[in-house]
Amino acid sequence: MMRRVVGVLQIFLVIFGVVFVGSGDCFSSDEILALRAFREAIIEDPSMVLSNWNFLNGDPCNWSGISCSQTHDHVISLNLSNLSLNGFLNPALGKLAYLQKLVLHKNNLLGIIPKEIGMLKNLMVLDLGMNRLSGPIPREIGNLVKITKINLQSNGLIGHLPLELGKLGNLVELRVDRNKLQGNVPGSSGPAFTSKQHGLYASRGSASGFCRSTQLKSVDLSYNFFVGKIPQCLAHLPGSSFQGNCFQDKNYKQRHASQCGASHPAGSHAANVGNQDPKEGSKQQRKSQPAWLLPVEIVTGILAAIILLCAVLAAVKKCKGKCHVRIPWKKVRNGNEQIYMYIESDMLKDVTKLSKQELEVACEDFSNIIGSSPDTLIYKGNLKDGSEVAVISLCAKEDLWTCYLEVYFQREVADLARLNHENTGKLFGYCRESNPFSRMLVFEYASNGTLYEYLHFGEGCQLSWRRRMNIIVGIARGLRYLHTELDPPFAMSELNSSAVYLTENFSPKLVDFEIWNSILARLEKKSGSSGSEAALCGFTESLETFRQDVHDNIYGFGVLLLEIISGRPTYCKNRGHLVDWAKEYLELPEVMSYLADPELRHFKHDDIKVICEVVNLCIHSDPSKRPSMQVLCPMLENLIETSITSDLSDSSLLWAELAIST
Repeated sequence: MMRRVVGVLQIFLVIFGVVFVGSGDCFSSDEILALRAFREAIIEDPSMVLSNWNFLNGDPCNWSGISCSQTHDHVISLNLSNLSLNGFLNPALGKLAYLQKLVLHKNNLLGIIPKEIGMLKNLMVLDLGMNRLSGPIPREIGNLVKITKINLQSNGLIGHLPLELGKLGNLVELRVDRNKLQGNVPGSSGPAFTSKQHGLYASRGSASGFCRSTQLKSVDLSYNFFVGKIPQCLAHLPGSSFQGNCFQDKNYKQRHASQCGASHPAGSHAANVGNQDPKEGSKQQRKSQPAWLLPVEIVTGILAAIILLCAVLAAVKKCKGKCHVRIPWKKVRNGNEQIYMYIESDMLKDVTKLSKQELEVACEDFSNIIGSSPDTLIYKGNLKDGSEVAVISLCAKEDLWTCYLEVYFQREVADLARLNHENTGKLFGYCRESNPFSRMLVFEYASNGTLYEYLHFGEGCQLSWRRRMNIIVGIARGLRYLHTELDPPFAMSELNSSAVYLTENFSPKLVDFEIWNSILARLEKKSGSSGSEAALCGFTESLETFRQDVHDNIYGFGVLLLEIISGRPTYCKNRGHLVDWAKEYLELPEVMSYLADPELRHFKHDDIKVICEVVNLCIHSDPSKRPSMQVLCPMLENLIETSITSDLSDSSLLWAELAIST
């Protein structure tokens, strides 16, 4: 009987080993699960760099961004820099016990830095710089005993610098510049310390904070909101390391007092307290407290805890299980265990939030419908201040509205809100309500509708050659702004004539509506239930498939130019695709005029030559050889004629057309 039991156990262990060994030779299950959790928390991968992460039968050592140990059984480096990855840092990263380098520099990662990062005892390099992380720096980062470099620059981190950073004896470089950190910089020196003593020559003695870090050579604290005095042990650093703060030391360029506000300490006493050893401070405080104060504090603490617990229970009951603030990235089958990630609370703080009641009044009880699709309804309305708006309502069912879609909705609102150019649609605000369920985007209204309507529904006669040239130049300027003047760049999900809205004077406005139609349609087809793994896979695939990059926008711009000058749709049954039909005319000057819209009574041959040259550059088969809008926009601005006088000088018969055009 005992032999049978042992045999069954051996078979079970073999099967269990195959499940995880199949995912990467001798890798531990914890590392495989950690990589899987990291991948699931990335909701958008525009470059498809993670497409070869195969958890069924792949070897992690061959996956993009991963380096393994010499024995091929542990992940020692995860390097995915400058890839525009969107998502969150999953706490499961803390299970990569052998990880030495975690480099996720220059992506679009959101949320907080999980405290589980502190479990990476072998980590030597942590680079999360140039993302959109928020929240405080976790104190657990002080457990990274082997760390030599920490880069958290250019995020939205808040709070104080953890005192635990001073425990990192091997730390050589620390960059936390361009965040929203505040408070005093932890660090005080012994009484005999001079500014010349630093680095390897500094004595720990009674030092605290950064003054205990004997290996520290490079520190950048610039452009935060630090106050008080700069620790004496850091005085050897260049002035640029401290500028743009609220320090008392005026030798370095600091923020104006109005920016520092109340957080700036009133005097030197506040600064000294901030640099004081917390153990000594707490001892002095305890000595000065009367004996009766301790039981009062205990009773008060218990009452506060009870009140807080009641408030939490009431909030949970009210939410009825819906996740508005936290997002389950992974659920086990029994549903009892969840890993939570937190949406940054201030993602939409600078965007106007409108109530459904306000929009209902503005849109005349939502009766003024001006457009629709399977997943959206578009209403025209007038806000209280007289602004004309277009309200896009997403027709999503509440039971299919997953937490992943909520994150994406918020991110898209924040992304659209940063657009500010005369040739891009202006987002006035958004509506997000639960009862009844509503998700709406509110844009400025363009009174002349879309360019598509004018080109293909009998309105083409109103688009004179000059007007079309002005529209082309306006679109080019809008794309140049989106691609080169924003950081990170903004790519239209689908650039076509339906995404170009025309104002009263026919000025073009680029508006990105189509992304939701694509994502919601694919999500509804692929997801079985809102919490299933299929829903996550469908959502991620939708983002990767439909979120176009800049190169695709350049190609779309070339097709759009052909559509504008020819008046022909991008595809029709008789001639097929517009690009295929136009190719025989694009490179032959003597037949280029055949590309002009037959409804036009006048066009300039020189303009057509310039546009054909730009189109050929845009539709190059190799995306890497398509020039940027920084190159294309000046070509159009400088080489095509957009003034009225240029038309009139060519023909006296154009006075009649002028009456129509103006």
